[in-house]
This record gives sequence, C-alpha cells and structure tokens, in this order.
Amino acid sequence: MKQYFISKKKYNGEVVYLNCDEIKGYKINPRNNYPYEGVKVNEMIIVKPSMIEKVVKRKIKNKLDYYLQLIIANLDGNESDDDTRKALGDLQRYKKVVNDKYSIYLDEKYLTLLNKKIDVFERELKNNLLYSNLVSKEENLTRKNR
Repeated sequence: MKQYFISKKKYNGEVVYLNCDEIKGYKINPRNNYPYEGVKVNEMIIVKPSMIEKVVKRKIKNKLDYYLQLIIANLDGNESDDDTRKALGDLQRYKKVVNDKYSIYLDEKYLTLLNKKIDVFERELKNNLLYSNLVSKEENLTRKNR
C-alpha cells in the first residue's frame, strides 16, 4: 500500500506541474469547510480504483438518504404536491446520472441493487402523489355535496 506524506523540511522550492487532463481518475472538488493556512485544494483526482469506489458509494448513499428524508417528510404531510413532483423529477434525473456517470466506477451487482432502491423511491413518491390527489378530490366532492 502506497502512502504519501508532504513535509516542509524536504521541500526544495521546485515547482512540479502535472497535466491533469492526461491523468485518468475520478475528479472531485473539496468543500474547504475548515480554515487552514496551508495549501488550498481546488480539485483532486483520485486514481486508486478502490478509493474511487468508496467515494462514489459514499456520495450515492448521502443522496439516497436525502431522498429518503424527502419521502418521510412527504408521508408526514409536510410536503406539497409541487415539492413531491420536483423530488420525483430530480430522482429520475439522478438515476440517469448514476447509470451514465458512476457506472464505470461501480460493479454490476451494486448498480442493479442501486437501481432497485431508486425504483422503490420513485414508486413511493408516485404513490404519495396519487394518494394526495385522491384525498384532494374527495375533499372537493364533500364540499360540493354540502
């Protein structure tokens, strides 16, 4: 296992330029949330396949947790139909991104499992829309019958 360590003592003032376009890997932009007076990283390329897989899976997990929280909020009645429609459209776009962008970094077994999870989320959002539409129609009918 290779490890890298940057030390100020061994720095001889030499500047090394790398052509980032030629390096094949997964590009990420760090958030830089922590104040640090040293080197500021704008872009990082991960080359090691196992590390790429871990980073991509973590990103996917965080996004799926976000959609799960939207579904839970929708079940609690905190979301409107417009928010549900936006979430459904966003989830469908995210499914395309996963299948196009992340498929080269992930294995087939994980991708099929991920697609099944996304399909379950889509189905739940569609059911919530259908249920809310039925409830609103029933309320309108009861108002008219009074």
